[in-house]
Amino acid sequence: MENQDYNKAEKAVNNTENSLKNAASDAKWKISDLADKARDYINEKRNNDEEAKHEDWLDRVKANAADAWEDIKDGANEAWEKTKDAAEDVKAEWNKKTN
Repeated sequence: MENQDYNKAEKAVNNTENSLKNAASDAKWKISDLADKARDYINEKRNNDEEAKHEDWLDRVKANAADAWEDIKDGANEAWEKTKDAAEDVKAEWNKKTN
C-alpha cells in the first residue's frame, strides 16, 4: 500500500471531522445565545401586548434544536459516506496489491 492511499484515507477522516465541526458550529442557536434569545422573545411579546409564556419559549427552543439536529445529522451522514467511500477505495487498493 502506498503513501498516497494512506493520505487519501487520512484526508477523508479530516474532511469528516471538519464537516461535523462545521455542522455543529452552524447550529442556529448556540447555548451561549439562549439568554439573549429569551430576552428577545420576552421583549417581542411585550411589544405586541402579549404574555410571554414559559411553555411557548420552550417550544421555540425545541423547534430550533430539532432544526439544528437535522443539520448536524445531515453533516454527519455526509461525513460518514465520504469516509466510508475513501476507506473502501483504500481497501480495494490494498487487495489489488496483495492478491
